[in-house]
Formats: sequence, C-alpha cells, structure tokens
Amino acid sequence: MHLLLIEDDPLLLEQLATQLQGRGYAVTRAANGTDGLYHGRELPLDIAIVDLGLPDISGMEIIRRLRQEGRNFPILILTARGRWEEKVEGLEAGADDYLVKPFQFEELLARLNALLRRAGGWASPVLSFPPLELDMAAQRVSMRGHAVELTAYEYRMLEYLVLHAGEVISKTELTEHIYDQDYDRDSNVLEVLLSRLRRKLDPDGDIKPIETLRGRGYRFCLEKADSS
Repeated sequence: MHLLLIEDDPLLLEQLATQLQGRGYAVTRAANGTDGLYHGRELPLDIAIVDLGLPDISGMEIIRRLRQEGRNFPILILTARGRWEEKVEGLEAGADDYLVKPFQFEELLARLNALLRRAGGWASPVLSFPPLELDMAAQRVSMRGHAVELTAYEYRMLEYLVLHAGEVISKTELTEHIYDQDYDRDSNVLEVLLSRLRRKLDPDGDIKPIETLRGRGYRFCLEKADSS
C-alpha cells in the first residue's frame, strides 16, 4: 500500500517512515505542507497520515483542498491537540480518523488497517477468498489452512490485488502502489515477483488465484467468501 506521510518533526518523520516500511507500506515522505499537498495531488495513494501542526500550509487546509479536488483516499490525522472541537473540525474537513500524540505505533497500524479495510468494503481484518485467507492485522496468508511464507514485497502485491479483487490492475498501477517512490521500477522485477507469488500460493497449478490479461494487467480472481 502506498502511504503519504506528512510530518514536520524530522525525527518522528524518519521513525514512522522506517516503521511503516517495515510493516509493508511503500512510504512517500513530506516534511512540510507544500510538499505534502503536491504529493497528495500527484501520486497514486492508498492512504495518508497528515500532521495538523505544519509550518506553512496547515494539515487541515491540505485535507480540505485534497477533498475539494476529488482525492478520496483515507486520511488519518496526527495531532498534538486534544480538544474535541479540533477533532470534529478535522473530520468535517474530510479526514477519516485521528490520533492524538503521543501514541503507540501499534495503535497507528491498527487504525490504518481499519481505514484500508473500510475503503475496500471489509469489516473484518481477515479477507477470505476460499481457499485463501489474508489477515491484514497480522500480515499472514494461508492457503487451505496452511501458512504461506511471503516476503514483504510479495505480501504487498497480494494485499493490493486482494483488496481490488475482480479489478484489472495494470503493471504500472501495481508498481506504483507496492514500491516506494524512489525505487528502481524495472518491470522484469515485477514479473519475477508475481511468478514467485503464484508458485507459493498455487504450487500445483490447480487454483490460479491471479490471472494475467495480456496487454492489460493482472486480476485476483478468487471469489469472496459468502459470509464475509
């Protein structure tokens, strides 16, 4: 998932970016409101974290402008301000959730996962497409009840495809959502990654969870469980 992190505290910015990358996010950093607004407008994003107390353009103004321009990815506010009026103002500006500093990283992760699930129409952290299950909270994948060991990039790829099940995802779109902005995006690397993922999910070749549509992209094609 491609995440935009807008935070003017350089230490917190670096710490959060490193932790989020360690949990499978592709992170674009912005240390001020001007850069953050630019990235929010221009990049293909899945979610954003916006600090309210920025020195140039306020986080509140960034959220208002992005929503006015039709950018509808989930936004989580970070704020040192605990007044309920400011929380209400942030939500009414278009944010989806907020977290007051100081906070625990695990709570931040849980809130991000919940926002991504809701955006994809899921209430549970476990996405079930029998015989495959993907647990977004634990970042675990199982096939027919057996754990499937995936690398960070393999997991990123699968999670994005599962959250967009049934949609045709172009090679460009997939690359933009699983790799960091400055990653050397060689299309051959993506093909190798996809081939490895297919072998791990479907070693016998009888399930075929990910199909290739020549010239168009890829599609996760298992059916969602009826009870989900």
